[in-house]
Amino acid sequence: MKNLPRHLALLATTAWVGGLWAVGYLAVPILFHAQPDRQLAGMLAGQMFAMLGYLGIVCGTYLLAWRVALTGRAAMHETMFRVTVAMLLIVLLSQFGLQPLMAELKAQALPLEVSQSPYAGEFRMWHGISSIAYLLQSLLGAFLVIRTTRK
Repeated sequence: MKNLPRHLALLATTAWVGGLWAVGYLAVPILFHAQPDRQLAGMLAGQMFAMLGYLGIVCGTYLLAWRVALTGRAAMHETMFRVTVAMLLIVLLSQFGLQPLMAELKAQALPLEVSQSPYAGEFRMWHGISSIAYLLQSLLGAFLVIRTTRK
């Protein structure tokens, strides 16, 4: 039982980073390939990313709290802590900044698809920024997993 918090930290890391890679680089590309209706595929992908965002918030918060409980203020000087903070900031920015912004652009475009609307250029820009943020979070997550398994 004394190792339970550490085991939960390992599971949180696995769930968060595994989810990032599985959803972003497997499920969503397959969804867009298999679903001819791009608007429906985009809506489903958005729901998957939203759920994954909430998972990231829960897992990231636990990981930070666990490190602080383990090492106190010294946690703030650890590379793993800082990587987790960066990942959590990215997920918060995406969840509460970028995703709502893109959803608003889609809503303003109705009844047209956003790609067929006057908002297409702005949507592409924000989607590109969101994709870069997701890639950065995925790479930081890979670093987190590699460093965790080395110890």
